[in-house]
Amino acid sequence: MAKATMGEVVGKTVGSLGDYLREQRVGARLSLRQLADQAGVSNPYLSQIERGLRKPSAEVLTQIAKALRISAEQLYVRAGIISPEDGVGGSVELAVLNDTGLTERQKQSLLDVYASFLAMNGAVGGDEPPTPA
Repeated sequence: MAKATMGEVVGKTVGSLGDYLREQRVGARLSLRQLADQAGVSNPYLSQIERGLRKPSAEVLTQIAKALRISAEQLYVRAGIISPEDGVGGSVELAVLNDTGLTERQKQSLLDVYASFLAMNGAVGGDEPPTPA
């Protein structure tokens, strides 16, 4: 069995996000155009998200969630922005994503640094952070 590449993993995550968004949109009885208008995004862009061709930012996901009247956190999980497993870092990640004083690029940078710290601490082999030398 071949190992999945990062692109394939992201594609599957984004695809499931698109399928989920489509289900929610249809359940809310909204057309693609109506949801795009309410979320403040273009119709083609929303269509690409639903088809798994684009990965939206946390800000766009928040706008879509508001328009659909669903949890933004659920969309973050579906998009792979936060992990549902064991509550790993969810509160830190959500705090960063919900901070209106940060740009999308700054939010992503903070999330990347946080994820690298978690990975480094996990690689050390325990819950304790490594002690300084």
